[in-house]
Amino acid sequence: MALQEAVEKNTGLLIVLTLFVVSLGGIAQIVPLFFQHSTTTPVEGLKPYNALQLAGRDLYIREGCVGCHSQMIRPFRAETERYGHYSVAGEFVYDRPFLWGSKRTGPDLHRVGGRYTDDWHRAHLINPRDVVPESVMPSYPWFETNELYDPAIQEKMEALRGLGHPYTDDEIAKAPEMLKGKTEMDAMIAYLQSLGTSIKARR
Repeated sequence: MALQEAVEKNTGLLIVLTLFVVSLGGIAQIVPLFFQHSTTTPVEGLKPYNALQLAGRDLYIREGCVGCHSQMIRPFRAETERYGHYSVAGEFVYDRPFLWGSKRTGPDLHRVGGRYTDDWHRAHLINPRDVVPESVMPSYPWFETNELYDPAIQEKMEALRGLGHPYTDDEIAKAPEMLKGKTEMDAMIAYLQSLGTSIKARR
């Protein structure tokens, strides 16, 4: 009792001990995940984003899409019936940073790949209300006219390879050519069309 009283009256000590307990709990929850096969092994058929998809993912981050769209389908019937197979850890091995999100002003996008045509995505991004009249999503018409510019694409892929993404020398060498003559719209659509397809392909 005397120890508890002493800790409660000493603000500095209370802060240090609180941080210690929270850190210990965090370590106990997080560290084991690094040794779990299901969280560190890619699902069958999963490939790292190619240069165009990677550039599109950067645009997705730049425009703050994660603020309105999640990319994680929970294993509940209401979610799987609407969006498809629930998300599994092995699908996100090549996602850095994760874009799971927690808000759904718009629908979850984890299984959007292949659900719509490229033309649908183009029309939707230029003016969402043309295809979804009740949409509150902003328009992104500049994607169609902005030339894709990513001079650091090879450096990004090299850095990701250092983290375990299996890019080959040839893929990295050809990355600038893949982006040549493309627009931001091309990159964004390529990224969206890649989402969640590794498991869908096996169903």
